Amino acid sequence: MAELTVTTISHGDAKTHFVSTSTVNWVILQDRSGVTLVDGGYPGHAGAVVESLRRIGSAPEEVRAALLTHAHVDHLGGLARLRREHTFDVFAEPEEVGHARRDYLQQADASTIGPIAYRPAVIRWLGTVLRLGALDKTGLPDTQAFDGLSELPGSPVAVPTHGHTRGHSAFTVGDGEVLISGDALISGHPIAKHAGPQCLGHVFTHDVAANEAAVASLADLDAVIVMPGHGPLLAGAVGTFVEQALTRSGD
Repeated sequence: MAELTVTTISHGDAKTHFVSTSTVNWVILQDRSGVTLVDGGYPGHAGAVVESLRRIGSAPEEVRAALLTHAHVDHLGGLARLRREHTFDVFAEPEEVGHARRDYLQQADASTIGPIAYRPAVIRWLGTVLRLGALDKTGLPDTQAFDGLSELPGSPVAVPTHGHTRGHSAFTVGDGEVLISGDALISGHPIAKHAGPQCLGHVFTHDVAANEAAVASLADLDAVIVMPGHGPLLAGAVGTFVEQALTRSGD
């Protein structure tokens, strides 16, 4: 099972749990009504998702719903595996539903990874993620488009951030204190050339220019904690992280 760490931010009676692994992160929103999962890692992370629920005193049976920031295999795969044994609704931004259902697939493949596959960091990363199910093309055919999320545990608010994928969405929770940024704005990646706030490059991103514009718009938010899809949690004004990420874009 993947090693993981859980960092918890409390907002009154609600809690936001940032679950970090060496390859990808997910988030658990928890309040008195149950649990909402935001993403779920690679297929091979299904057991780690269950373990992360156990660590916060919960269980898969308490999951009321799952949200996708986007439908890449490293964010959807664990949820697809988990739903083989547990029942909960899965929601995505309307533009991302077809991707989650696998009407089409919009993620890195041999044509984008191949040109950089000689790099030692990429070779190590590939060895890890292939074991986690990176080539699994299973989707979630009954993914639903979300339309208001306030009734879900944690009361997340969607923040459209199209670009990394056609329908990528970030979320805020805790009255805007916490931004769950998915892969629009990250703080590290096993094959990144540097650590810290950054945008994923063309290898992983469908529309780099659109993603950069989406990230720029995040500077208008009041969040002081950023929970990215890859890399460590960021604490501080989101506008500062946006500036750093856009400065580094294209490195």
